[in-house]
Parts: sequence; structure tokens; C-alpha cells
Amino acid sequence: MDIFLIILGFILLIVGFLGCILPIIPGVPLCYAAILLLHFTTKVNFSVEFLVGWGVVVIAMQIIDYFIPIWGTKKFGGSRLGTIGSFVGVVIGLFFGLLGIIIGPFIGAVAGELIAGKESRQAFKAGFGSFVGFLIGTIGKLVVSSILIYYYILFLFDTFAKS
Repeated sequence: MDIFLIILGFILLIVGFLGCILPIIPGVPLCYAAILLLHFTTKVNFSVEFLVGWGVVVIAMQIIDYFIPIWGTKKFGGSRLGTIGSFVGVVIGLFFGLLGIIIGPFIGAVAGELIAGKESRQAFKAGFGSFVGFLIGTIGKLVVSSILIYYYILFLFDTFAKS
């Protein structure tokens, strides 16, 4: 059973890492699930503090990932309507895959700013801010997933080195 859990965990790590870029796949939670699978083997025993701590980080990353494009819109001078547009763009973009996730917040922020009466230049600046937020979120997910992958491999190899 241990071998099955280890292999399944490794598959989850690969899919999870890809999920940091592909919006349909919840990348960070899948990498965390791999850690949990490794913990359920008889070979590796993570501490409760480790599992709870990383569980909190994973949940926080998932929540933050949806709000970072909105933050980027505000940071680049977006108005309330631009921020709302960015959020609506994130939600609508979910239905259009990777391209929708990337472009949705941008289009939403630009549309919101134009509705607010801002000039095209200002509207595109706010849209660019939402795109920057998307990139920051993606980098954050890649960092958290990479750390979880590191721990998975470290504890797995450390356990087998002791055997």
C-alpha cells in the first residue's frame, strides 16, 4: 500500500505543479494532497504542526490567488469600478480556461475603468495591473508548490536512506 500512496502522491505533485499554470487544476491543493498521502504511508510521519501550518498556507494561497488581480488593478490606479470589473473578469474568465483566466481580469478592469469615464490610457493601465496581479499569483502558487515538492522528495529520500 505504501508504494501505491507514494506513486499516487508523485503523480499529484506533477499534476499539481502543472495546475499552478493551468487554471482548471487546483495546483497547490494537489501538491498538499501529495504530502498527506506520503504522511499516510508507514514510511513518513510529518508533525501535526507541519501539516496544519502548510494546510493554512495552502488555503490562504487559494484565497489570495483570486484577489491578487483585484489588488493589482487598485495598485495601478484603478477605480472602484475597475476593481469590480477585474473581479467579474476573474469569475467569467474561469469558464474560458487558461486564456480566460489571464485575459478576463484585464478586460474586466479595462471595461470597468471605461464605464467609470476614465481615458483609454488609464483604463489599460488598470488592466495591466490586473495582469501583473495574475502573474504574482501564479508565481506565488509555483513557489508554494515547489516548497511542498521539496519536502515530499526530502522526506521520502531521507526515509529510504535510513532504511
